[in-house]
This record gives sequence, structure tokens and C-alpha cells, in this order.
Amino acid sequence: MQRRQIFQTVTTLGLGALAGCALPGNAVQQTQQPKTPFDVPATYVPIVGSDMQFPVRRIYCIGRNYAAHAREMGSDPTREPPFFFQKPTDAIQNVAPGTVADHPYPSLTKNYHYEVELVAALNKGGRNIPMARALEHVYAYGLGLDMTRRDLQRALGDEKKPWEIGKSFDRSAPIGPLHLATQTGPFTQGNIWLKVNGQTKQNANLNQMIWSVAEQISKLSEAFELMPGDIIYSGTPENVGPVVRGDVIDCHIDGLPNLSIKIV
Repeated sequence: MQRRQIFQTVTTLGLGALAGCALPGNAVQQTQQPKTPFDVPATYVPIVGSDMQFPVRRIYCIGRNYAAHAREMGSDPTREPPFFFQKPTDAIQNVAPGTVADHPYPSLTKNYHYEVELVAALNKGGRNIPMARALEHVYAYGLGLDMTRRDLQRALGDEKKPWEIGKSFDRSAPIGPLHLATQTGPFTQGNIWLKVNGQTKQNANLNQMIWSVAEQISKLSEAFELMPGDIIYSGTPENVGPVVRGDVIDCHIDGLPNLSIKIV
């Protein structure tokens, strides 16, 4: 079966069947595959305890969601509404627990930064989702990195231009396997930290998020129709900083296996 066909089958049947819920009304399963001039590989994240994989539709990221990080980025968190940006699906780099994955230092930058984050993966969508029902849309959680070409992001921001080139590039979203929300429960508190070469750089608690995962889902659904396969990077604590080739990054969130990459 073509990878394109596998992706459609899992998206329209697999996650809906696992969650016991129907997909949104406009997600109609196609009975005949269109002819295309070439195949585009789909993006998946492994699901712990299952032979299925999670098909990634969109990657949403929230900016400046910890007060101390907002301040170190020059923002006032007390007066800032939530804002989001996206990464392409091929930003995903799957990292298996217990391994140190090689992560390529990207082109065009001389100031490459780490940002450790909790990731929420959705298997239900909708618009204007009430905050009280938002966590019902979370299928699984994972540990991820929002890698950033900080010099490019800042330069374009100073010029009032979109800073996609600083955030939305190849392999800029390393991620560990997903853990079912039915087994982990919601992540509303717990330690989150990041070390570089064994030295602690980021160290905070998930309860320090300005906007909780439930609030993020609710706010996002006001701007976009969320769909099964969407994942949300929920923000990073303070003390983001640079890495160079040879550095090893270790990440941790209580209740999830650590994630490790080596910059090459």
C-alpha cells in the first residue's frame, strides 16, 4: 500500500477508532485515490504501547508562555494575549527513548537555540472549543524541542517581517514517542528541565505556564478549525540559549522518558 494511502487510512479510521469518536463532518474518507506525479512522505510519531503511529497534520506552537521566558525575550507577560505560530510537518524528528539522536546544525545561523516543551497531540477537532471540554481532545502527550535559529528570528522581527525562517525549518521539532492521555492523565504540573552537556540550563514547573494546555486548545480553536492529527508545542521556560556542534541536549518532563540529541 502506498504511504499516501496508509496516511489517509490511519487519519480517517485509526485515531477515530482508538478514541471511540467520529471525525469532523468535513473529513470525508476518499474511496478513490487521486493520481499524482510523485509521492510525498507523510509524517508520523510513534505511540507507546501500540503498533500504530500518530499521523501529524499540523504543528502549532505557542510563543512566550512562561512569564520569565517572556521577560527574557523582551515582552510583558501580564499584558500579552496568547499568540501562535506553525511549523511544517517535516520539522518532526523522531527521537527514541534511551538514544542520543544526531541533530544537524542548520544552515544560515550562528545562534542556534534550544527550547524544551510539553507536546499535546489531538484526536478530535472543532471550532470554538470550550476550555472545560478542551482536554477531551487530547489523545496523547510527548516531550519535544522547539529548535530556533534565534539570530534569524530576531533580525526578521526587528524588520517587522514574518520570522518563519527562524522557527519553521527542517528537523526543528525533535520529539519523543507519544503517551496516551488515558494512561498519563493531564500534565498540569511537574518538573520540566533541559541540560546541555550535563549542565542544567532550563528548570521550571509546568504549572508556571501562563496559558494551560486546555486554554491553548480553546484559544487556537477560535482562529482555526482544529483537526485530528494536530499537535501543540505548549511553550518553553526561561534560560533558552545557544548550542554548537558536539553539544548534547538532555530534556525531561516528569512522567515522560527523557529526550536526548547531539548537535552535529
